[in-house]
Amino acid sequence: MSFINWCVMLIPLIGILGLAVYSRKYVRGVADYLAAGRVAGRYVISVGDLSSMLGVITIIAMVEQQYQCGFALNFWNNIIIPISLVTSLTGYCLYRFRETKAMSMGQFLELRYNRPFRIFAASLRTIAEMLTNAIGPAVAARFFIYFLGLPHAVNVFGITIPSFVLVLILCLILAMVVIWPAGRVSLIVTDCFQGLISYPIFVIFVFFILGEFSWSAQIAPIMANRIEGESFLNPYDINQLRDFNLFALVVTVTNNILNRASWIGNDTSGCGKSPHEQKMAGIIGSWRNGFGFLMCMIIAIGMITLMAHKDFASQAKAIRNELAAEVAAETVEDHVVRNQVVTTLAAQPEIVFAEGEKFSRTDTPDTRYLSKAADILTAQENGNATYQGFRTLYYQMMMPVVLRNILPGCMIGLIALLMVMLMLSTDDSRIFNAASTIVQDIIMPLKKKPLTPNEHLWYLRFLSLGVSIFFLCGSIFLAQMDYINMFLTIMTSIWCGGAGPVMIGGLYSRFGTTAGAFASLFGGAAVSVGGIIMQQNWAERIYPWLDRLGYCESIDYMLQTISSPFAPYIVWKMDPLKFPINSMEIFFIAMMTGILCYVIVSLITFRKPYNLDQMLHRGIYSIDGEKRIHSAWTWRNLFSKLINITPEYTRGDKIIAWSVFFYSFVYQLLFMFVVVVIWNAVSPWPEEWWSTYFYFGSIIAACIIGIISTVWMLIGGCVDLRRLFIDLAARVDNPLDDGRVEGNISLMDRQKIEEIKERSGN
Repeated sequence: MSFINWCVMLIPLIGILGLAVYSRKYVRGVADYLAAGRVAGRYVISVGDLSSMLGVITIIAMVEQQYQCGFALNFWNNIIIPISLVTSLTGYCLYRFRETKAMSMGQFLELRYNRPFRIFAASLRTIAEMLTNAIGPAVAARFFIYFLGLPHAVNVFGITIPSFVLVLILCLILAMVVIWPAGRVSLIVTDCFQGLISYPIFVIFVFFILGEFSWSAQIAPIMANRIEGESFLNPYDINQLRDFNLFALVVTVTNNILNRASWIGNDTSGCGKSPHEQKMAGIIGSWRNGFGFLMCMIIAIGMITLMAHKDFASQAKAIRNELAAEVAAETVEDHVVRNQVVTTLAAQPEIVFAEGEKFSRTDTPDTRYLSKAADILTAQENGNATYQGFRTLYYQMMMPVVLRNILPGCMIGLIALLMVMLMLSTDDSRIFNAASTIVQDIIMPLKKKPLTPNEHLWYLRFLSLGVSIFFLCGSIFLAQMDYINMFLTIMTSIWCGGAGPVMIGGLYSRFGTTAGAFASLFGGAAVSVGGIIMQQNWAERIYPWLDRLGYCESIDYMLQTISSPFAPYIVWKMDPLKFPINSMEIFFIAMMTGILCYVIVSLITFRKPYNLDQMLHRGIYSIDGEKRIHSAWTWRNLFSKLINITPEYTRGDKIIAWSVFFYSFVYQLLFMFVVVVIWNAVSPWPEEWWSTYFYFGSIIAACIIGIISTVWMLIGGCVDLRRLFIDLAARVDNPLDDGRVEGNISLMDRQKIEEIKERSGN
């Protein structure tokens, strides 16, 4: 990068780190360190959540998925819109969790079930969370190495050190600089600041990519050039797509509903001024998310066009050669074999499909190119595993190499800044979330004497350092051999496979028992861990062992027989490189297992109904004078009731809620989905119509909405950020001792929990 690009990246980064250190003055106690004093406004939460949610690993994972399945599947994602909107508008799970007044998920689990379950659940959740997030720094570090063109190793005092390790350490040090001074205060402040910077970069980048490629002459023709059943444009012609298909959508919908509450309690879901403000942050998030995800889709479109269209064949060849050489340097240990791979691939001519020849999942310019590497690598000892790693990294690191080759001037610096901010905001949040879970829900319940506020803060700081060291080790040693989204799915399923019934049953049911909760987590985790073991060892150990025993043919017959009723969306058959059951399918099996275990065991061990009103502090159990505002159902307020607009909504709140409702329900769901489905049921659209539909209905409309929401978020975020500092300063000036709450399970808290559990009979 040029000097200007380095300045574009480093100057805002220094400002962000300085803001994190400055935030230290606003930490008065543990409530500030854990939940930003619960004084955050809707825009601070919403803007900050975008940057903490949309990390480098998220962008690369989404681009990797879009590169494999194109536009078509996105059409069916509209089914998720009403589900996401209703859960946001109604405050599903989040509102009730806030009503429990628990400072962490573990405190709620102890309240609803018991302390041993709290410790077990917190341990399982933290293990799953840390294993899932441990590869985040690894993906980000590789992105910067490939994007900035850094050498893969450097020589320090005669010792060769991989650049990957050095960049990893630097990334985690930056995260600790943000976490250490003020915990959640510095996280929410810096995340909001980074989000405010990110929005304009999203806009610049999207319009740059759309200006680089012609939709009608380049993008649409290459997206349409697919075999039957694997269309990138026609959503009615995607039944042959394998990993990212309609069944994956079913799993996503199920997960969105079932695991809505599975990660709440120690992130920004506890920072809002009130349950209503927290709910409004979720509603505003419906506007906030679109432009960031549009950027990911635009990157994938540009990559598909650049790497497959004949107009860019020579540039695509140069990128593939550069990418293959860098990936081989990481994945192929034998330098002779490595040189053979690089030389063979470099000698390949430009790959241009003949007129009328269509792409397929197994026949693209990339698969033809990679087949040459497969011929060499699979012939070596443990060659299947080596080639699997080579292929995985090839697709993951295609994005930074492509961007480096097409971005002009200071755009390199802007994207580098964006990725640094997104990397920092996700790593620091995930490290802090894991550390706070360990302290709040594992260490503190085991201690007989409650921690003092000062001890509590130091536990949180040093556990954050310990988690960052775990992330460093995990990034170095944890093997990720599948698409990123598939890896994240299978890892999170260790917790989410059984956590959904535990949380929903705990918040809404009166029959759920502690035994049922234990059974749910055990069942879901057992399925997920078994799937992970099979996936991680399949190519190197399990498949060769089965092949030597001669079992492959009979197992293949059994798998195809079991999956045949669900074909073509679920197809299980033997493959030497990949476990036949993918991560989405394993996750779905785990969730169904968790539900069955919770319901069956709870019904068997049920004694008497649990007292939900007391847990939620409702009615006679209200402890702070808050009252729920009720209004009667009438024809006049029917729609307001359906989207949960209550009398506590201000006029501005109603405008926001109705705008989200009309855009999501009326435009996206009814006009862009239901009407189109009915139309195609009567008269199917040709491919050209789908091209126009996606261009105007998805991209152009999203750009317009994105620009409006960008201006809106910038104004609202700045105002709310200023108000946050004022409210935090007011807390600091308040002489009231703050050490009596802060999530510490004091003797009073424990007595209260025992009293509620005794009255509820659970």
